[in-house]
Amino acid sequence: MATYPSYPNAFPHAQPGADAPGPGTLRHPRWWERKAVHAWALVSLLALSGLVILALVREQTGTEGFLVGLCLAVLPVPLLIAAFRWLDRVAPGPWRNLLFSFAWGACAAALIAIVANSFATHWIATNSADPSNADTLGATVIAPIVEESAKACAVLLIFLFRRRDFTGIVDGVVIAGVTATGFAFTENILYLGNAFGTDRLNSGTGMASVTAATFFVRIVMSPFAHPLFTVLTGIGFGVAAWTAPGRGPVRRVLLPIAGLLLAMGMHATWNGSSAFGQFGFFGVYALFMMPAFGLLTWLAIGTRQRELRTVRSELPAYAVAGWVGPDEPFALGSMRARRLAREFAQHHGGKETGKVVAQYQQYATSLALLRHRGRRGRAGTDYVVRERELLDELWARRHAARPALAYASRATAPPVWVPPVYAGPAYAGPAYAGPAYAGPVAQFPAHNAHNAHTAHNPYRY
Repeated sequence: MATYPSYPNAFPHAQPGADAPGPGTLRHPRWWERKAVHAWALVSLLALSGLVILALVREQTGTEGFLVGLCLAVLPVPLLIAAFRWLDRVAPGPWRNLLFSFAWGACAAALIAIVANSFATHWIATNSADPSNADTLGATVIAPIVEESAKACAVLLIFLFRRRDFTGIVDGVVIAGVTATGFAFTENILYLGNAFGTDRLNSGTGMASVTAATFFVRIVMSPFAHPLFTVLTGIGFGVAAWTAPGRGPVRRVLLPIAGLLLAMGMHATWNGSSAFGQFGFFGVYALFMMPAFGLLTWLAIGTRQRELRTVRSELPAYAVAGWVGPDEPFALGSMRARRLAREFAQHHGGKETGKVVAQYQQYATSLALLRHRGRRGRAGTDYVVRERELLDELWARRHAARPALAYASRATAPPVWVPPVYAGPAYAGPAYAGPAYAGPVAQFPAHNAHNAHTAHNPYRY
């Protein structure tokens, strides 16, 4: 049986108790410094914002309009959340960050936007020489600034207070996209509810109704609009998170600001498309929004694939040291192999074992990405402590994870081509009988035998 190394003593400051404070130096945190107090305060703030925004939307749409808007606005939410969660599957962040982001967008950011936009539009109408342009000016100038700033606050809070969970572009894209999904959800309730109220007054029904037109534009054609805007802010924060600590502090500040300004500009262009003529909306949609959506999707998926390559290139160092199995870098660098490992563990050990394997995959991915940042000088001052924590988590789960990952590695490994063996020419008397082969060598014997064995039960070795 292989033995695995104990923790190295090269970092004595990382050993337990190495920096333990002496007697009399411990200080209990004051009540306002406790994490539980911070969490309850945040939950209370979001709940209060939700109640206020609920009352405001219901007041504008009426009860029936609110219910219709709610039923229609919820349709794209699961698809968008699933898309962002799929993007984050290589190194998934905790669900609490996503819940906070969605709640902030749907409650706090939406409340800020409704109050600020209404106040600004009213101020422009009462202090402008041309009050008829107040709505247009508010939609193209005020709304993008207010709404994108409000949504960016969620990204900023996670960037500052959940720094370990915010390590790159994918994290920024996911947090920003989920925040914008929550904001769009509330905004769609308002728009669809008002459209339903307009149809009730004008007796509009069917495909020609305002509700149907609003649903088609906001839910069918452009459910990704708000996430697309705010993702630019998330990319700015993600690049800033990738920048080495202590290097380029000005750049770490300017990058999120640049992303926020781009989000505001794209939002303003989208809102002002109706002022570009009869077909201005469709022109902006086809020539601007769709290419931008495709480009950002390509960037996000490419970054996800780069993370998988990083896992394969960084984990072999830990395999040589004995911390992970020799076949795990390949298995952990393939989403298909990861899925097979979880299914194998769940089939043989139950849901809890499958959960342990999923946790092992997450910790191993975090370890590889941490080492990658460390080699490039981009890790924080807690690099050694964080590395030890991740190794602890892996070592505690190795007995459940290694058999599953070994199976997944064998099941997904590419076959090795074995060339046929040439036996040389054979002579039959004085006449040349032509080349004789020893018979074709069975190619991929181990692989084929394994496939034949696992065809009946894919979860067995």
